[in-house]
Amino acid sequence: MNARSAFAQMLRSRTAMIGTFVKLRDPAVIEILGGLGFDFVIIDAEHAPFDRESIACATLAARAANVAALVRIPGIEGQWISTALDGGAAGIVAPQVRNAAMAAELVQKFSYRDGARGFSPSTAAAGYGARGIAGHLEAQSEETVLICQIEDRSAVGEAGDIAATDGVDGLLVGPVDLAVSEGLTDPGAPEITAMGEQVMSAARTVGVSGGMFVADPSACSGWSDRGATLFVLGADQSFLQQSARAALAAARQATP
Repeated sequence: MNARSAFAQMLRSRTAMIGTFVKLRDPAVIEILGGLGFDFVIIDAEHAPFDRESIACATLAARAANVAALVRIPGIEGQWISTALDGGAAGIVAPQVRNAAMAAELVQKFSYRDGARGFSPSTAAAGYGARGIAGHLEAQSEETVLICQIEDRSAVGEAGDIAATDGVDGLLVGPVDLAVSEGLTDPGAPEITAMGEQVMSAARTVGVSGGMFVADPSACSGWSDRGATLFVLGADQSFLQQSARAALAAARQATP
């Protein structure tokens, strides 16, 4: 079983998994994170400069490291979905999904049959032709997932309907976007936490995975108690900053 299939099965069974955002384009970053044992990475094509070529390199690194790679696309345009999935991504993280109609549109663009996604059996995801048409059609539905991000108050209120849209596999709360949409700068504010709890409850009721971005690993326990099963722990940039800051401070202290 490849990393994509394993991730999809675990997500759909609401098994707890831990991943992180990747914003740096060097594919070695993904190899390192995969080697450390992360369950998945999210290639951030929304807020980092990933294009078609760099997404292909990033998903290649993920396959080499046997780690599932999702792609957060910059919009719901079909070409971004095809680029990510044809490159071998385990799924799509769609930002700013506000209602079930948007979710249904994403599902259609995600789908081959009765959908709007073009098909090719010669892509990296298809083993460059090794799977054949029938084999790739069957495998893609089993090994790729759609996760919708909930990032403003209106989407929180629609979370149940979004989660219940056939073809949606999970919801992911973006607490920073939620806070900014509310005119706040603290993603840990009580009202933001309450909205996150509402989304986790909606996901659990429908039976899909509920995910949460957490900057502090100690927050995972509390969100697990609230029903979260997908944890996005920081980002490669923050890991680099934290480690470099600590090393520099220690070196400064040890230098006469």
